[in-house]
Amino acid sequence: MTTINAYLNFEGNCREVMTFYKDCLGGDLNLQTVGESPMADQCPTAMHGQILHAMLASGSMVIMGSDMQGKVPFVKGDNIALSLNCSSEEEITRFYNNLSAGGHIYEKLGVMFWGAMFGSFTDKYGTRWMLNYNEHTL
Repeated sequence: MTTINAYLNFEGNCREVMTFYKDCLGGDLNLQTVGESPMADQCPTAMHGQILHAMLASGSMVIMGSDMQGKVPFVKGDNIALSLNCSSEEEITRFYNNLSAGGHIYEKLGVMFWGAMFGSFTDKYGTRWMLNYNEHTL
């Protein structure tokens, strides 16, 4: 089943914000730091405590977040992307090609270190998208 969730980016305070959301909304909060990830060797030691990926889940509600900006500059109020979790390789390829046409590519669609196909871009209307397909989590 294809789902769409909010993905928030923060400027070093992801743990604090996501903990606040958990206190307000309930649910289970999972946090992965840069230092706990396969990316640790590629990043300065000062970044190891930053949150690479956070997920707050309660029933069908899911909010995700990160301190990592990648190639997208941090602009407060502009720090949200739509995260589309696809149900097949065919679907992610079709959605990626259609939605990114005429937009700006940040991450070409490909297999990432976590084992999923992933791509990110801003569409021609300025909306940020993150597409993910992981056959092992369906």
